[in-house]
Amino acid sequence: MTTEPQSALDPSPSASLWAELRDAIRGTNADYTRIPMRRAVFLLAVPMVLELVLESTFAVVDIWFVAKLGSSAVATVGLTETFLFLLYAIAMGLAMAVTAVVARRVGEGQREAASVTAVQAILIALLVSVPFAVVGIVWAQDLLRLMGADAWTLQHGYGYMQWMLGGNVVIMLLFVINAIYRGAGDAAIAMRVLWVANGLNIALDPILIFGLGPIPAMGIEGAAIATNIGRGAGVAMQLWILFRGGHHIHVLSSQLALHSAILLNIVRTSLGGIGQMIIAMTSWIFLMRILANIGSEAVAGATIAIRIMMFVMMPAWGMSNAAATLVGQNLGAQQPGRAEASVWRIGCYNMAYLIAVSVAFFLFHDRLIAIFSDDPAVIAIGGEWLRILSYSFFVYGWWMVTVQAFNGAGDTATPTRINLVFFWLIQIPLSYFLAIKLGWQQSGVFWGVFVSETAVGLFTLWLFTHGKWKMAKV
Repeated sequence: MTTEPQSALDPSPSASLWAELRDAIRGTNADYTRIPMRRAVFLLAVPMVLELVLESTFAVVDIWFVAKLGSSAVATVGLTETFLFLLYAIAMGLAMAVTAVVARRVGEGQREAASVTAVQAILIALLVSVPFAVVGIVWAQDLLRLMGADAWTLQHGYGYMQWMLGGNVVIMLLFVINAIYRGAGDAAIAMRVLWVANGLNIALDPILIFGLGPIPAMGIEGAAIATNIGRGAGVAMQLWILFRGGHHIHVLSSQLALHSAILLNIVRTSLGGIGQMIIAMTSWIFLMRILANIGSEAVAGATIAIRIMMFVMMPAWGMSNAAATLVGQNLGAQQPGRAEASVWRIGCYNMAYLIAVSVAFFLFHDRLIAIFSDDPAVIAIGGEWLRILSYSFFVYGWWMVTVQAFNGAGDTATPTRINLVFFWLIQIPLSYFLAIKLGWQQSGVFWGVFVSETAVGLFTLWLFTHGKWKMAKV
């Protein structure tokens, strides 16, 4: 296995923070099962955090431009995302399995097997994207009508859904191939890919939405087209680097073949991840359906609030992703104690960061929503959600890390069962009861989410301490 020079394996105390930051952004050939834990966390977490910061930046900028078209346009994005969440659930579940399997093979020193795994993962992603594209192109209006869309959305917004679901292959590949890089330890490559993809998205958004010179104003459809172009460019970059060769993984043309045993292993491992994400994402669909009954302002306020939360929580997810890679590689290297130590270290970082976020949300919730909308009702609703959920973030940070520890180990079934209980059996019924039966309106939904997510965080952390995840096989 290729490793860094001894000076990198055992850096002196005088090593510059800027030098380490440079290494994290450029990428290194470090062996994450051998270098000091603090350095391993830093090299993986920094690019993963920066990668997701720009991803969340795009989400916020995108909704900022769309909000200029009115609350119905924002609601169109929110309703479309309820279906995209199903796609994200599959993509993220598959990505969990890919990260776990690739990380385990790299930790075992089986680099060729890791490359073959990457090819099989790409084949699965291509196959999965086809039915979503067909459904999105043919039945966009019907899906929006099912979700209670208003007249403007049914007349003007269905094109947005057609583009987003019709071009879903770029979403699927972006998730899966970056999962390959993360599992291998090439987090810096995944970061650069999303920089390009989302930077292009941000540049194209105002041009295609509002028009520029000979380019006509395309309205909300322009936002979807910009997203597809940006992500498509990111996928092209991913594939070029994958076949050219990164620091830790390199796919050869001779490996472009179907290996049914490896493919089935990925599918088997991904079922738990897909299950846990589908459970979580479909619970969001039910919550949006409840909010749609309350009014388009409730949907718009919730949509803006969730974009803001995505923006600030992406760094926390980046640190959590680093835990998945470190757990997978260290279990592959037969070092379960080091795997567990990485989770506790990253969990402390996550908790500290999200406590700071909680304070900001509590103090400035209305002002944050007002950046994206001047509708008093939308501001009040979105601000209320930010304030209520700020109470649970310090627990939620631990949930993010421990869930990724289970997934990185290949134990995707345990989080699935946890999500089933806390999201379907607690969150949805409680939110409906508070919002509709007790008449709390959107406040009932927000408090239902607060109770369920606080409870799931505490329970998952308790279960992690039992240590059965260390025995998972992938």
